[in-house]
Amino acid sequence: MHSIHKNNIDLKSSFIFKLNYQKFKLKTMSQKAAFIDQLSLPAISAPMFLISGPELVIECCKNGIVGTFPALNQRSSEGFEEWLIQIKTELKQWEEETGKKAAPFGVNIVVHPTNPRVEADVKLCVKHQVPLVITSLGAVQMVVDAIHSYGGLVFHDVIKKRHAQKAAEAGVDGLILVAAGAGGHAGTINPMTLVAEIKTFFDKTIILSGCISNGRDIASAMQMGAHLAYMGTRFINTKESLAPTAYKDMIEDSGASDVTYTKAISGVHANFLSKSLAAAGLTEEDLAKDQKIDFGKEMDTEAKAWKTIWSAGQGVASIEDTLPVADLVTKLKTEFKSAIEEQAKLLETFPKD
Repeated sequence: MHSIHKNNIDLKSSFIFKLNYQKFKLKTMSQKAAFIDQLSLPAISAPMFLISGPELVIECCKNGIVGTFPALNQRSSEGFEEWLIQIKTELKQWEEETGKKAAPFGVNIVVHPTNPRVEADVKLCVKHQVPLVITSLGAVQMVVDAIHSYGGLVFHDVIKKRHAQKAAEAGVDGLILVAAGAGGHAGTINPMTLVAEIKTFFDKTIILSGCISNGRDIASAMQMGAHLAYMGTRFINTKESLAPTAYKDMIEDSGASDVTYTKAISGVHANFLSKSLAAAGLTEEDLAKDQKIDFGKEMDTEAKAWKTIWSAGQGVASIEDTLPVADLVTKLKTEFKSAIEEQAKLLETFPKD
């Protein structure tokens, strides 16, 4: 696996580059991804560790928003491939039965030297032509090129300008700006500032993450200049998520101040529900520890920890229910439309001379 990072193997000489890569590059120069205009709502259900599975992904795609999951939610590359086949098969069958077009689905791959599955999982994405690959903790051009070889898109997680610039240099098609208050591995920069700063040098797809829990929040993300809203915590509280009932109940009972930002769990700063940290017996001293990143370890011992130490963003403050994905998307669309209409009415009053 480390060979991808050390450039000891040439992915371009393997089967994954038999397609016309140069032709693809000419087709991806536009500012935003073409699929966005085909969605029922400009939103992505974010890939969540131990939470996002095939059922959640499939229901999101059926209802017109992008569904995603982490490759590491399956304990092996063989299991990962089984999920890819299941998602593709069920969506194809649904399209044939309904005559409708499902939204594209995506996979998150942690591109970090401690993840031993990067090469195998990237090859499976190419084999199954996964429409969208979301990379985290490293923007590797060879991975980007591999996904581009069949026309796939690559979006990359960033929390600051420096990371965004490196990802842009690697040729990614979109940047996911993980702003302050987001669930999971989050940044600390205000979303307004982060979007404005990144847009000064990046003219492709901008996706905003951080406390986006309802349709009004999605509209606000568009007002700030994003093309898509990235929603994680809100989709924990769906019937189709893999989260246990106690996890969903804790989200409904928590507010913004009930979220703790720490790197003690996985070695990367992330937001967790404070009540779950307390229930696990973690003290302030424990949470102040400087843990090293190890995503090989996360597949075993860390996975056990994340089953009882629950991640969530500050957006829990506006989550009060658990719904089927279909009902949630309907609700989000109603809220989004209402928010946009309210904004339009402001033009009758402002700006004044």
